[in-house]
Amino acid sequence: MSRKMTRKKQRRLEMQGVLNTETHNLSKKFFPRRIEPKTFNQKRVFNDYEKGKHLFLYGYAGTGKTFLPCYHAIQDVLDGYYEKLIIVRSVVPTRDMGFLPGKQEDKMAVYEAPYKQIFGNLFNRGDAYEILKNKDHVEFMPTSFIRGITLDDSIVLIDECQNMNDHELNSVITRLGDNSKLILCGDIRQSDLMKETSGFKESLKIFKSMDSLSMIEFGVNDIVRSGFVKDYIIAREDIKDENIQKRPNYISEAETQDGERSTTLPERRSRGLTSVPISDNSTVEEIS
Repeated sequence: MSRKMTRKKQRRLEMQGVLNTETHNLSKKFFPRRIEPKTFNQKRVFNDYEKGKHLFLYGYAGTGKTFLPCYHAIQDVLDGYYEKLIIVRSVVPTRDMGFLPGKQEDKMAVYEAPYKQIFGNLFNRGDAYEILKNKDHVEFMPTSFIRGITLDDSIVLIDECQNMNDHELNSVITRLGDNSKLILCGDIRQSDLMKETSGFKESLKIFKSMDSLSMIEFGVNDIVRSGFVKDYIIAREDIKDENIQKRPNYISEAETQDGERSTTLPERRSRGLTSVPISDNSTVEEIS
C-alpha cells in the first residue's frame, strides 16, 4: 500500500505540470523519455513486446533485463492499456542481515531501491517511482503476500526470478488474470538462494514449450551498463570456463550441427555464450 500524497506535495506537482489541476490525475507531460534498443536482443524485447508476447528475459547483469520491461510497461499503463505495473520479487538478501527495522513499508523499501533508480532515469526525476506508486500505477509486491489473489488488468513483472523456488514461481505465475501480461527477469548466476533449489531451471523447460511466451537470452554482447562491467564478466566467465573444462563430465553447449563440439573460448565468447552450470552436467544454454 502506497503512502497517501500530502496536499502540499500535490500542489507542488500540479505547479510542475505533473498532475492535472482539475482531475489530480497524472498529466500527459508526465511520461518516460524515449528509449532505443542498443543491441540485437534488446531489439527482440521491443519487437516481441509489441507483438503481445509474454516475456522471459534471462542472462547477464547489466543488459537491461529489468529496465526495458519497466519502460514498456509504464508506457502502456499511462496510455490506459493496463491498470498498473505490479513488480513481484522474493525478499531474499545476499547476506543474512537479521531483522530489518520499521514497518512493512520500511522493510520493503530496501528491495524497491532498483526501481526507484530505474523510474528516476526514465522520467528524469528522483521521485518518479513514488509518484507512480501514489497514483496506483505501480505496485511492489513480495511473494509472501501474493497467494489467493488474482492479478487482472496488469503487467506483472517477476524480477530476480532466480531467487524463487519452483513453488514460489508457480504461485506467482498462476495469479495472472484477464488482460494481464507476464514478464520474468533473472540470471541463474546471481542466485542468492542458500538452502533451496531455484525454480529457474524448471521454468526454462516449461516456457520453452509455450508459444505465447518469448524467451530471450542476453549474452555478454548485450551488456550495456559499462565497458568495465562487460570486460569484468568476460574475464570472470573465461576463468570459470577453463575450470569447468577440466572436469571429466563437462559438456559444451557450443556444438555444431554435425555433432562436433567447439570448446574454444574465443569462438564461444564471440557468440555471447558461456558455460555457467546450473546442475552437475547442464548449462543454461543447453536447457534453453
